[in-house]
Amino acid sequence: MSDTPGRLFAEGCPWDREQTSESIKPYLVEETYEVLEAIDEQDPAKLREELGDLMLQVVFHAQMAEETGDFTIADVLTAINDKLVRRHPHVFGDEKAETAQEVLFNWEQIKQSERRKAKGQASLLDGVPRELPALLRAHRLQEKASRVGFDWKEAQEVFRKVEEELVELRDAMQGRAAEKMEAELGDLLFALVNLSRFLAVNPEEALRKTIARFIGRFRYIEEELARRGRSLREATLEEMDALWAAAKAQGR
Repeated sequence: MSDTPGRLFAEGCPWDREQTSESIKPYLVEETYEVLEAIDEQDPAKLREELGDLMLQVVFHAQMAEETGDFTIADVLTAINDKLVRRHPHVFGDEKAETAQEVLFNWEQIKQSERRKAKGQASLLDGVPRELPALLRAHRLQEKASRVGFDWKEAQEVFRKVEEELVELRDAMQGRAAEKMEAELGDLLFALVNLSRFLAVNPEEALRKTIARFIGRFRYIEEELARRGRSLREATLEEMDALWAAAKAQGR
């Protein structure tokens, strides 16, 4: 492995020497989202580059830990290798797992056992980071609960729950109580995430793609108005709606 990170910290770059794992956390998040963007764009060259940028963040964190004597990048790689072996007893041991669902169930059971040994009693829901985007976190929490049978039986039941939460939100809007509206809106979003699981749709991805479509169509409105010599402030809502429909018809 190249010693580039070591040189950057030890002698080469004043900025790098001043950083801590805390100070570069935002870059780790940013690089992760740039990887997701490259995947969405189906651009292999960009994905290769962005994976390199993300890997650099991992190496930097490990290099900082090595400087303080906590662990090395070799320790990181050894730990993930050992974890993969432990959690795949159907591959590296004598356990049987015929379906993907059985694999996931066994993974959670092994993970729970490891946590109990390390920390005592552990919740099934431990291990879902608080920092995850809320839709993604809700999805992961619901997945974990469903693996032990705490779940709806079919999508129609969840759909009825969505309708129920929508009615409750409408009722809260009549009372105009901010906390109540916030709670009911949260319940509605949580129910929609549940529905997304039954539809096999990742809610975070679905919303990200809807946002991308919104941006594309709104830019079309801006471009068309500019071509006509008009600004957004001058345009009527009817004009913008018509341009939105045109963008949608073009598949934007």
